Amino acid sequence: MSSLTARAIGAITLAALALAPAVPANADRDLEVTVTVMASSDIHGNALNWDYFKNAEYDDNAHNDVGLAKISTLVNQIRADRGKDRTLLFDSGDTIQGTPLAYYYAKVEPVTETRETHPIAKAMNAIGYDAVTLGNHEFNYGIPLLARWVKQMRAPVLAANAVSAKDGKPAYEPYIIKTMKVRGVESPIKVGVLGLTNPGSAIWDKANVEGRLRFLDLVETAKKYVPIMRGKGADVVLVTAHAGDNGLSSYGTELPVENASAMVAEQVPGIDAVLFGHAHNDVPQRFVTNKVTGEQVLLTEPGRWGQRLSVVDFTLTKTRRAWEVTAKASTTLNANTVPEDPKIVELMKPQHDTTVAYVNQVVAQSKEQLAAVESPYKDTPILDYIQKVQTDVVTQAIAGTPDAALPVLSIAAPFSRSAVFPAGPVSVRDMAGLYVYDNTLLGIKMTGAQVKDFLEYSAKYFAQVAPGAPINLGTLTNAGGTPDYNYDQLAGVDYDVDISQPVGSRIVGLSHDGNPVAPDQQFVVAINNYRQSGGGGFPHVTTAPVVYNGQVEIRQALIDAATASGTIDPAEFADVNWRLVRAGVPVF
Repeated sequence: MSSLTARAIGAITLAALALAPAVPANADRDLEVTVTVMASSDIHGNALNWDYFKNAEYDDNAHNDVGLAKISTLVNQIRADRGKDRTLLFDSGDTIQGTPLAYYYAKVEPVTETRETHPIAKAMNAIGYDAVTLGNHEFNYGIPLLARWVKQMRAPVLAANAVSAKDGKPAYEPYIIKTMKVRGVESPIKVGVLGLTNPGSAIWDKANVEGRLRFLDLVETAKKYVPIMRGKGADVVLVTAHAGDNGLSSYGTELPVENASAMVAEQVPGIDAVLFGHAHNDVPQRFVTNKVTGEQVLLTEPGRWGQRLSVVDFTLTKTRRAWEVTAKASTTLNANTVPEDPKIVELMKPQHDTTVAYVNQVVAQSKEQLAAVESPYKDTPILDYIQKVQTDVVTQAIAGTPDAALPVLSIAAPFSRSAVFPAGPVSVRDMAGLYVYDNTLLGIKMTGAQVKDFLEYSAKYFAQVAPGAPINLGTLTNAGGTPDYNYDQLAGVDYDVDISQPVGSRIVGLSHDGNPVAPDQQFVVAINNYRQSGGGGFPHVTTAPVVYNGQVEIRQALIDAATASGTIDPAEFADVNWRLVRAGVPVF
């Protein structure tokens, strides 16, 4: 590590320690030691600083870097600066899903079949993690794949609130206690680490976990295990939680709170710090007051994808044969300040090269360039391609069934505004860039009234803009914080979205084959598993009868359709069936 980097890290730490709430030191203290805990989170399959969708080194508007190879360099620097005997490294979940690299070794050449070591396990083992907590996306590829990854990990994999649906016993390790033997210090320091995963997995991965796992409340689970850890001699108690800190949920009240990290800190005595994830925010340091003890609990979150590393320094004072935390402070280090660890790059090279070759396979030729940049507020051909493929798959699947005569509709959302099918060769990479999630396809039955309710709910995505008022694309969409992936567009019917009207009264002229949709009219709707299982809180879909569930991955269906035809021609599928209006006047 350069002296400049060392001085920078030291200066940050000293400044943070000076500002941190401190516990008054006991007058008869005889020893003071500082130990450092590092944490990553939401790696999402990013091993290297590489954008598989762009086939280039990763970059964004803020010039962030990503990947475990970058994290490894930061970790090595902290270990060298503090002393390896004084450091621990954890992760707060969502590690094995999110990039074509992760997808390839889950679905194309699954490690459950090849027995090859999963690339993320390989990288984390080489870096030397002390424990990893499960995130909700760990369940995306099913329990067997997750079990194989857990077995390949050298570090314990934690999830105290994920229990067996049959007997209620922990399905994974609830916690660990790490014993730190600091050089020159006679008494070891015990650090207890409790892992908490996200209850939303019960909804988002219902097909994979239903009947197998239950997900308990984070606060109640922490109340159970923190005293146990303290009773086993933990001098420092940490929680690694795959849950944001705002106390809110993206679903209803049928499950425990989704983003409960701050609630855990406030309501459970005996916790020194919460290392959290899930929200993808960069939170260098936040203090929350525990409502029971009045103690200050530190929270930190290291963003996403390996862009940041949380670094937490604990000062411990030895008094009356016990260690007490007398000061604590944290910061996050930016991965773009360091090079990739060449050892991790070399380790990842075979699997990385295999993935690059896979995503660059050409599957079809596009007649013209199709872009998604306007897809959040205009009906665009590139999303119509998704709609066409989904409609075809479900239509073929219900042929010969009692529902075969029903009209088939399809929903799709603008997952990526940067997605493009270039004119000419279209690759797997282009398909993955358009459909960035590992969703599967279902068909459900809905009535005309339910379809209208669904569209009204979706239309809350737009700000209300009076007729004649200027249109500002920067504020038109994402009203109320609604993400692009929760703006569902419906194909197979025609309708207008009147953004001059309040939420709930925006869908105008809903029709099918030129006729108004009747409230009791029956439809089959092609829908992804995330939405059907309750993701986004859309009405009616979770209770609608399922008429098709072939576990077909939508991204793979797109690839298969393109490969079969060899050509992507918008003349065959583009259909402007919805538009934004104000008092009947088109916005665009």
